[in-house]
Amino acid sequence: MKFFDYSFLERGMFPAGLVNIVSAISELRERDRERKAGFSDIFDRLESIAKVQSVKGSNEIEGIVTSEQRINEIVNQNSAPLNHNEAEIAGYRDALALIHENAAALDIRERDILRFHEIMLSYSPVDGGAYKENDNVIMETVGGIRRVRFEPTPAAETAEAMEQLVLAYMDARGNNNINQLLLIPCFVLDFLCIHPFTDGNGRISRLLSLLLLYKNGFDAGRYISFEEQINREKASYYKALYDSSVGWHDGRNSYFPFIENFVTTLLFCYKELDKRFAVVNSKKVTKRGRIEATVLNSLLPISKQEICYILPDVSPTTVEAALAAMVKGGLIEKVGAARSTKYVGK
Repeated sequence: MKFFDYSFLERGMFPAGLVNIVSAISELRERDRERKAGFSDIFDRLESIAKVQSVKGSNEIEGIVTSEQRINEIVNQNSAPLNHNEAEIAGYRDALALIHENAAALDIRERDILRFHEIMLSYSPVDGGAYKENDNVIMETVGGIRRVRFEPTPAAETAEAMEQLVLAYMDARGNNNINQLLLIPCFVLDFLCIHPFTDGNGRISRLLSLLLLYKNGFDAGRYISFEEQINREKASYYKALYDSSVGWHDGRNSYFPFIENFVTTLLFCYKELDKRFAVVNSKKVTKRGRIEATVLNSLLPISKQEICYILPDVSPTTVEAALAAMVKGGLIEKVGAARSTKYVGK
C-alpha cells in the first residue's frame, strides 16, 4: 500500500524558479482582492466566459468535443445534450456549477469526491459515484503500438488508498509550515496515480484542483479558465505528470515537475486576469484601443460576444467595426466560421 507523506514540503528546499512563481502569484492575488470589492460586475462577466471555456477545455483534453455553438448552448442550459459527448459535457457543467456555487461548504472528503463523479456522469449510461471494481491501466500509443504508461493502484486497494490520501491531505493542511498552494498539486498527482474511477479521473482531478484552489483563496480559475490553460499546454502537462509519477508506487518519485507545471498554469491565469482587468477598467484608452488590447492581450482566441461581455459599455457595432479593421490591417486573424468565429493576434 502506498504511503502518503507531504512532510517534504516543510523543509522549504524548493527550486528557485518555483519560489519566484509562487511569489508572483501571491502579488497578483492581492491585487485582485483589492479590485473585487469595487468591480464585481467585471468579475461576474469574466466568470461567465470562463465557465464555458472550462467545460470545453477539460472535456477536450479527454477527446470529448462538440461545436463552439453547442458548448455555449449546453453550458447556458439552452439545450439538452444530443449525443454521448454532449452528455459528458453537460455532466461536467453541473459538477463545475456545484463547486462554483458551494465551494465553502464542500471539502476534500470521500463523499464529496464521489458526489462530483456521480454528478459528472449523471447524463451518461455509465453509473458514477463509485470506485473502480476492476484494475485499470494508463496506456499510450506510439507509432501505432500500444503500451502501458502507468499502472495505477489496484481496484482491491483503491478504497483504502483514497481514505489514506484524504487523511494525509487533511493532516498536511493543518500544518502551518506547509505552503498550501504547493500541497494542492501533490494531492492531485496522488489522486491521478491512484486513478480511482473506471472513467473520468482526469476531469475529476481538474474539478478537485479548482475546489482546493478556491478554498485556499486562489480563485483566478473562476475568471480565467484553469482547465483551458491546461488544454493549451497539455503536452507539457502530460510530461510533468509522467515525470512525477516515475517511482510513485515505492515513494521514489519527485512531485516537483507536476508542482511546477500546476503553479505555472495558475500564474498564466492570474496574468491573463490582470491584463483583462486593466483593459476593461481603463479610463484613458479609447473604445477602439480597448477592443484591440482585449484581443491582442488574450492568451486564447476570443469571440465578438466575449469581447462584448468584457466591455459592456462598448456597442456590438463598434466591436464589429474594430475587429474588421484589425483583420484588414493584419493585426489579427479569424478562426472558425459563422457563430463560431473567434479572433487571435498574429
